[in-house]
Amino acid sequence: MDYQKFDINFGLNDKVAVITGGLSGIGEAITEIFIKKGARVVIFDVNERTNAMAQDKYGKSAIGLTVDVTQKDQVERAVAETIKVYNKIDVLVNSAGVCFLDDAENLAEPAWDKTFDINVKGSFLTAQAIGKTMIANHGGKIINMASQAALVALDNHVAYAASKGAILSMTKVLAYEWAQFNINVNSISPTIVMTELGKKAWSGKVGDDMKKEIPIGRFGYPDEVAACALFLAADASNLMTGENMVIDGGYTIK
Repeated sequence: MDYQKFDINFGLNDKVAVITGGLSGIGEAITEIFIKKGARVVIFDVNERTNAMAQDKYGKSAIGLTVDVTQKDQVERAVAETIKVYNKIDVLVNSAGVCFLDDAENLAEPAWDKTFDINVKGSFLTAQAIGKTMIANHGGKIINMASQAALVALDNHVAYAASKGAILSMTKVLAYEWAQFNINVNSISPTIVMTELGKKAWSGKVGDDMKKEIPIGRFGYPDEVAACALFLAADASNLMTGENMVIDGGYTIK
């Protein structure tokens, strides 16, 4: 792709973005900032009320499709429905994910399997299906949600860390294979983020102790991660692919 002038305000006007897990947490924050920047958003979520919830909150700016991202037929059907409505998909954000915490010797096999099904298989199936449409349309942006857990050892995170390490590797391969089609593929690795689940899991002493290990001294917030996703979705990031944006307050530089 030749150099093109871009909107320094990271506008997403006329862009169509699919966001998995876009009803809550980081995914919800990304949905909100994309809509504010002019994108039309399609939320893929396992919740049966996905469309009703999307319409209630965002009106005509978003539609919701109930999708289990671990099921290839459901993913392909949702992608086809999105193309039918908007004729294209410019941006994919793979934000759907789960985290089961336990020490390695006691982690249950179903927890391991579900972690990889959703975090890795789900991200791949969605990227594969949407990647095909981007190849046909000669371009697009794919943003995969990884984690600082892929970069450093965290207690009780063996399945989650392994799944996010897989996301980093998948991101690089997709970026390498699809650069020829003007598709940028990058990932984001946040620290602990103050979603509702994050607040519950890291309240009290455990959170205070963890903050002491972060040079900046605090956890992240969903809108900070969403701002990184906005840059990666915008034309300003056209030269960036195969990279992992770490937003962790300096935790991994030690």
